[in-house]
Amino acid sequence: MVRYIGEKFNFFLGNETEKCITNRLRSMGCVFAEDETRLLISEARTPAELKKMVEMRADGLPLEYVVGYAEFCGLRIEVDRGVFVPRKRTEFLVHQAEALSCYGDIVVDLCCGSGAVGAALAAALGRAELYSIDIDPVAIRCAGRNVKDFDGHVFEGDLYKALPHSLKGHVNILVANVPYVPTEAIKLLPQEARLHEPKVALDGGEDGLDIQRRVTEEALLWLAPGGHLLIETSEMQASQTFEIFSGAGLTTKVARDEDLDATVVIGSNSVF
Repeated sequence: MVRYIGEKFNFFLGNETEKCITNRLRSMGCVFAEDETRLLISEARTPAELKKMVEMRADGLPLEYVVGYAEFCGLRIEVDRGVFVPRKRTEFLVHQAEALSCYGDIVVDLCCGSGAVGAALAAALGRAELYSIDIDPVAIRCAGRNVKDFDGHVFEGDLYKALPHSLKGHVNILVANVPYVPTEAIKLLPQEARLHEPKVALDGGEDGLDIQRRVTEEALLWLAPGGHLLIETSEMQASQTFEIFSGAGLTTKVARDEDLDATVVIGSNSVF
């Protein structure tokens, strides 16, 4: 279940204990050791639980798996082990989609992972008819909890194959944070992602654009007139993604946020 940030339990620990935890995490390579220490302390219900959480984090488990959630667009998104962790930069995708959306729109979140993008967009709109899709059953179980508060629907399957056919030609917003890491570049990812996140959520094929191509080539069949497809990509891949969109008949533009290092390609169904 999604909760808004701020609902945290706390207990008192001495400064020396906090310092020891920070030093332990820093020695294991945690760049933001102080911030992580404060978060672990705020989430642990007992000293024993805190000790276990510190050891899990020191062993290299992603922080979001340790505490069980990620902060995303002001929401507390549950993240189970083995589910792709929502990135801060992906908030830019949500903001771009929100600017093109209306209250009550039909929203489809492909490759939804934890369901963070769809949940955040539904929360921003106040109401949306939300459909979240992923091929990974572990992700779908997690997403189901995160979109529950927004009456979202979740489907397990391969992209559009999982969607009800009744949605064809009626989707207002199609968001897709698909895998876009080239296969050979996965070995260069940070250890947390490489060792703990599912490869299916990272691997975009030889050039990183295989799933983008599959999503884009069918988009016009599903988008309503005036509907929009938004895909997160890398700055390096943006020109190629732009060409993929344009080649599929979408009116296309690229949005960029330097502070978040976030790039989103937006394609619109301009045929009325």
